[in-house]
Amino acid sequence: MVNLVIIDDHQIVREGIRLILETQPDYVVIGEAEHGQQALELLATITPDVILLDLNMPILDGISFLKKWAVRYKHIPVIVLTTYTESHLLIEAIAQGVSSYLLKDTGREKLFATIEAALRGETLLQPEMLQLLMKAQAESMKESLFTKKEIFVLRALSRGLSNKEIALEMDVAERTVKSYLTTIYSKLGVKTRAQAIVEAYEKKYI
Repeated sequence: MVNLVIIDDHQIVREGIRLILETQPDYVVIGEAEHGQQALELLATITPDVILLDLNMPILDGISFLKKWAVRYKHIPVIVLTTYTESHLLIEAIAQGVSSYLLKDTGREKLFATIEAALRGETLLQPEMLQLLMKAQAESMKESLFTKKEIFVLRALSRGLSNKEIALEMDVAERTVKSYLTTIYSKLGVKTRAQAIVEAYEKKYI
């Protein structure tokens, strides 16, 4: 038997998930919680095989619950089941060690497959979630390499603007733009505007 716990603040959602899960003869929902704090209290008394977790909840939200779960209950796999596609939530949940991040419009077969993967100790992400994660990581890399003003200059270069035109848009002196360009060239390892544009596009900085 596979024992499951559902953590979601909406009773109708919990009931719907329970009905779907229990169409599987070996799946049993042994507990439900309306928020993270209630879930922690529940986990002190029972040990499920898998936890299904919403993120937006009162009192103790999903991410806050995960931070506590990671310290005390990380041996129990968690599958996030939510409506939220914000990249920062996905990144934080993955960082805490969840087994998967599913949207609530996921089909039942996909949900079952994800639960089985979690039981095997595997991490399984939907293609759209994986794409969102990769995009967020690329954005993070870009922000760590260039300042916002340098990104502005890079984008202006890609539009074919001259130093003077860029200076006007940024409301700075032309020599300031030249200084930004020198720094950008150095960071990209290039020597010309054309090379900078090509390199920035290839590495998805712009």
